[in-house]
Amino acid sequence: MIAFRQIKDLTGMTGAALPADFMPKIEALWAMRDTADFTALGLGIATIATILVLRRIAPKVPWMIFVIAAASALAAFQFPSVETVGERYGEMPHGLPMPSLPHFNAEIVAELLPSAFTIAFLVGIESLLSAIVADRMIGASHRSNAELLAQGVANMASPLFGGLPATGAIARTATNVNAGGRTPVAGMIHALTILAFILLAGPLVGSLALPALAGLLMVTAWNMSEPHRFAARLQLPKEELALLVLTAVLTVLVDLTVAIGVGTIIGLALRLRDGKLEAPRWHTPIKLARRRNNGDE
Repeated sequence: MIAFRQIKDLTGMTGAALPADFMPKIEALWAMRDTADFTALGLGIATIATILVLRRIAPKVPWMIFVIAAASALAAFQFPSVETVGERYGEMPHGLPMPSLPHFNAEIVAELLPSAFTIAFLVGIESLLSAIVADRMIGASHRSNAELLAQGVANMASPLFGGLPATGAIARTATNVNAGGRTPVAGMIHALTILAFILLAGPLVGSLALPALAGLLMVTAWNMSEPHRFAARLQLPKEELALLVLTAVLTVLVDLTVAIGVGTIIGLALRLRDGKLEAPRWHTPIKLARRRNNGDE
């Protein structure tokens, strides 16, 4: 889905924003096929090829940054018809707004509370999914409680600056990992870099070429699919392979959250049926402490 969303920008098509759903998106892309810009397409393909070649030569160097900058500079001086971030979204902000408390009362709180719980639930799921993707890519294990606690604090502060609820994003997480990020320090540097660009380099961000960014996200989407695991996945038991296909289809045709929910429920049901899921051993904190002191656990 990440790669599919980039087709419009990669090919330089012009027209209304693409719909969120998959089938209407295909119809919209087909309707605007005659607006494709081969210059933009060439720039996007060149970006993809350059990233792949340079990463093979020196995988630890963050080539993506340099390639995007070079492609955008080339577009600015040689191919002015290529659309940029600034042309699409307007002038980039040059600073942060002053913090202020939002106006609210009991009626507003009662009206927004159900939506707030829903958003908090979905944001938590999306962030933990991003963490799981990162775990699989680097062979680590994230701390769910720390992730959700930090996210909650950030989302309490965000409205003070007029911001929206923040969540971990799978695409950005995978891009971070592919660029060499392995620890929470990478996320901190990411946040500080965005802040620096907002404060100091807003016009430069607006000059980035959209086909180059689309090419970058195409590479990221391919890496997220873990192509080196394709052969092993085809060897999965039939039920697990069917579950994999079902989850993929639901992700494309419905929604990622729905797909994960359905896949998790069916997966748990299969594990329970086969006796592969052990019941947890529940203890009160006092009893657990006594067992540990006695050396039982």
